[in-house]
Parts: sequence; C-alpha cells; structure tokens
Amino acid sequence: METTSRCSHNDHLVIIGNGMASHRLIEALVKLPTRPQRITVIGAEPTPAYNRILLSPLLAGEMQQDALTLRDAQWYANQGVTLILGEKVDNLHRDRQTVVTNTGRTLPYDHLVLATGSRPAMPDVPGIELAGVHGFRDLQDADALTDIAQRGGEAVVIGGGLLGLEAAEGLRKRGNAISVSVLQRSERLMNRQLDTTASHLLENELAQRGLKVITGAQLARLEGDAQGQVSKIHLDDGRQLAATSVIIAAGITPNAALGHQAGLTTERAIVVDEFLITSDPAISALGECCQFDGTTYGLVEPIWRQVEVLAARLGGTPTLGYTDAPSATKLKISGVALYAFGPTEASVEHEVLSYHDIERGDYRRLLLRDGQIEGAVLYGDTSQGPWYFDQALAGSDLNNCRQALLFGAADVNALQAAQGDSDTSHLPTSEAA
Repeated sequence: METTSRCSHNDHLVIIGNGMASHRLIEALVKLPTRPQRITVIGAEPTPAYNRILLSPLLAGEMQQDALTLRDAQWYANQGVTLILGEKVDNLHRDRQTVVTNTGRTLPYDHLVLATGSRPAMPDVPGIELAGVHGFRDLQDADALTDIAQRGGEAVVIGGGLLGLEAAEGLRKRGNAISVSVLQRSERLMNRQLDTTASHLLENELAQRGLKVITGAQLARLEGDAQGQVSKIHLDDGRQLAATSVIIAAGITPNAALGHQAGLTTERAIVVDEFLITSDPAISALGECCQFDGTTYGLVEPIWRQVEVLAARLGGTPTLGYTDAPSATKLKISGVALYAFGPTEASVEHEVLSYHDIERGDYRRLLLRDGQIEGAVLYGDTSQGPWYFDQALAGSDLNNCRQALLFGAADVNALQAAQGDSDTSHLPTSEAA
C-alpha cells in the first residue's frame, strides 16, 4: 500500500492530454476533499474530451457529435480546472519542472501526468504517405471518413479487428455509392478474440451487408496516381485491389515521444510502476501511453483501474497498486452482438462446451479448466456474457452444474438448487467438443 508522492493542496498538477483517461482522472480528482487546487490540462485537439468509443456510430450517422462530448469547457471552469485546448506540448524540462507548448507557452508543474494516448499504427510499406490514406482515431479522422463515404468510390480498410470492422461498417452505412473492403492479415476476423466458428458467422453477416472481406491478406505496398493520390493496393501474393481511399485500423502505437525526449524510461511506451509513477517521481503516466510490467493498453477497463490508483495517490489516499486483470471484448456494430474473453484456442487441458443454433444465429463456446471458466465466445445472444465473465473472475467451481452452463445463470441456479435431492438427468446437456 502506498501513501506518498501525493500533490499537496497548493501544488500545481499539470496533465498533458485531454482524452478519455485524462478526463476520467480529472472527474475523480475534483471529487476528493484533498484534491490539488491548481489543475491544468492541455489538449492538442481543439475540443474538450469526448468518447472515442463512439466514433464508429458517429461515422455511421447513428449519433451527432455533441453526443460524444464528455463535459463542455464550462464544466472545467466550474471545477476550477484550467483547460488549454488546441496546443501541443513540444518540450518537457524535468530539471526545471516546466513544459513548453507549440505556442511558446511555458507552464511550471509540481507534478505532471502524461496522458498522451496513442496514434494509429501505420504499416511500414511503400506508399503509406500517399494522399487518401487515413487513420481512424479522432474527430478529424471521423470527418474525413464521412466525406469519403459520401463521395463514394472504393475504400479499403486495413485491419479485421474491432476498430477496422467498426470503421468499415460505418463507411458502408454512411455512403450509398461506396464499395468497402476489409483486409485481414490472419485467416479469420478478430482472431485475437473469436474462435473459428464465431469469426465465420461474423464474416458471413458482414458479407450479407455488402462488405467484402479478404483474409490472409498481407499488405505489400500502396500505389498512387500522378497526383499522389492512392489508387491501388498490392498484396504480397500478387493480388491487386483498386482503392480511392485506404483506412489503416491495424493497431495503435503509444504516444511516448515526449517521455523519451525527456529521458524517462521508455520501451514500447512510457514505463511506470504499480502506482503509475515513471522513472521520475514527479511524473506519472496513464492510459495508452504507459507500459506496466511489459503490457501496453488499448481498452478502457484497465485504464479505468489505473485512474482509480492514480487519483487516490495524487489525493493522498492510501491505495493498493495497479494490477492487470482480464477484460472482455464487445463489438460495437449495429445488429451484431459479440462478447468474448479469455483464450481463443482450446488447449489439451481445456474442456470445451459449445452450442450452436443455426436458425437463430446463436453460438456459445466455453473453455473450462478443472471446472472453472477460462474463456468464452458468444455470438448472437450475448446476454449471459457478463455472468460468465464474473464466474471466470471469481474462479467459481462449476463442475456440478456443467450440464446447464451453456444456458446461463438461471438454469445453473435452478440446477444448483435442485442438486442433492433431485434427479437432474432431464436437464439439457452438452458434450465436450
């Protein structure tokens, strides 16, 4: 348990970055009676923090931009927080404990939090710098992709994971005259979260909607026209695809350059300890720009746990350090429900329980080890996903109710209530796959 390195009442806390992690930290801090009274947050984007998770439905035209805003600028003022927008910190001087923005503004700090987030990971292939090649990470990207969808043409999305599929479906829904293809390097979509059956169900659904999915596709280079606009994609097996625009959604790269420039310990990202402290005790790092115990982050659940630790530490409240924990995955595509956690492939030590209702499009697969759930994939009806996840986190021994596991909490509870004095042979059973 850690109690030191807090900000005192009069210390100046400066936060670089105004994304979701930064905003969550500010909301936690202003509720504390021991909060730092001087808080300044600097954001490179011109708008206050917004919910990046909702960029996909924004692109699809399912919501307006205002719905993404977490708090308006007046809220920060009401909380006594100085909000600086549209400025980027170019230099961090640890010896003087100051930061300097691209406008020449110099700010002193007593404690600094780096919450600089990440950027799209761009493949190192010829032609990646051509016009018409975009990422999908912020409001500016969403605006650019909206224009692409409305102009029409042939859009190619690189990446068959969560973000790539959401971007592709958003483009398809937004544009009437646009053809959208998805290139996935592995042999199945969402290979890190889904097994083969669920991935094929997803691919078939997306194909029926009009998306073209190409798996086993390794990008070799991009070709441009005489004006420097992307016009064609080349794969390493010789295949070629016409493309008037290319959207890169194949992972993220932590924005760790500022920490590296300042001499902080960095590897893939800015290295922190379990209390989110960097190699400089006056500087913390949070969210996608940080690395703990060899792990970097792209999902909100672990980052929210980091916020709890950091807010408590900055407020002087004793706290246990951050530890990694499993997270579940959900897909944010209208009409497609997916829920998954744990390993995607069964080992020889796993018992596999599966259920597939082809007519209704429901699929469930559980991986058990010694009666405990270690992984689950649900497609279609995902209502029991959180219950399975809770059982996995709790390490519940479900050996005595495995006959009912695939049918969820209600059947399991009924079986458990009946065990000991009733015959349960009439309940639905499943065979190990």
